[in-house]
Amino acid sequence: MPGTMLVCRDVTELVTDFVEGRMSFWDRARFQLHIGMCRHCREYVRQMRKTSQLFGETPNEPLSPDVEAEMLRRFKDWKSS
Repeated sequence: MPGTMLVCRDVTELVTDFVEGRMSFWDRARFQLHIGMCRHCREYVRQMRKTSQLFGETPNEPLSPDVEAEMLRRFKDWKSS
């Protein structure tokens, strides 16, 4: 992939690295060139950024013992259905 133009499939594989800022300068430039020309990928990147932001805002609180016990009870036979 180095030195070549990205295609939509590449964007879907690399979007997480792009959103999280884990790309080299040149890979980021190639990525931005593609999304600059492809409105569908641009929209996809917007959706992934929003999803990343929303998950970043979600508190990571453990379940209370009562809720955990109830969920385990309800899903105990789930696989056998």
